[in-house]
Amino acid sequence: MWGMTTFQRARSEEQREARRQSILATAATMLGEMPVSALSLNELSRRVGLAKSNVLRYFESREAILLELLSQQAHDLLVEVVGQLPARIDENGPATARARSLASGLATSLASREMLCELLGTQAGILEHNVSPEAIAHYKRGAFDALDGLAALVRKVLPELDERQVAEAGVMIFVLAGSLWTHSHPAPAVRAAYAADPGLTSPFPDFTGTLERSLTLFLTGLLNDPDR
Repeated sequence: MWGMTTFQRARSEEQREARRQSILATAATMLGEMPVSALSLNELSRRVGLAKSNVLRYFESREAILLELLSQQAHDLLVEVVGQLPARIDENGPATARARSLASGLATSLASREMLCELLGTQAGILEHNVSPEAIAHYKRGAFDALDGLAALVRKVLPELDERQVAEAGVMIFVLAGSLWTHSHPAPAVRAAYAADPGLTSPFPDFTGTLERSLTLFLTGLLNDPDR
C-alpha cells in the first residue's frame, strides 16, 4: 500500500498497472462491505493510500473504476461457465431440456457473484454516467467480449439457434440478472416499509429461482420463435 505522503509517480507500465489493480482490488473489497451507492472516491482513495487526485491519474472517476471492475467480473463469470457448464449438459438431450439446464447453471453461477449482479443492476442508471466517451468505449469493448463469449456458450449448448438469437441471448442473460438483482435486493428503507406495514405484500422475488425461470422461458421461447 502506498502512503499519501510518500507518493511516487509510477515510472513503468508495470508499475501503473500494479496501481490500477490495487485500486480495483480495494474497490472490490469495499463492495463486499457496502452497496455501490455508498462507495465514495474519498474513502476508496484513503484505503488505497493515495490522494484522490492521484487515484484520478489512473481512472477518471468513481464510475470508471466500477465499470472496469464490472468488466473483470463479467470475464471471470465467462471463464467459469464456459469451462464448467457444457460438461454438465447432455448434448444429446432435447433442446428444451438443454435450455433448462443452461438456464439453471447460469442462474446458479450468477447468484454466487453478488458483486457482478449489483454492478449489472447499476450499470445503465449509474455507472455509465460521469464518464467520458473514451471510458465508455473502453468498457464496451470488454463488455462485447463477454457478450460474445456468452453467445458462443449458448450456441454450443443450443446449436438450433441462429446467430441473431444467440447474440440476443448473450445480452438478455446480463439484462435479466441485473434487473432481477435490483428487485430482489431492495434498499433498507423499502424493506423497513414492508416490515412495518402488514398490508403491503412483499414484491421481492427469489433471485436464483426467478432468474432460472426467466432464462428458461427466454431460451425456450427463442427455440420456438417463428422468425427463426
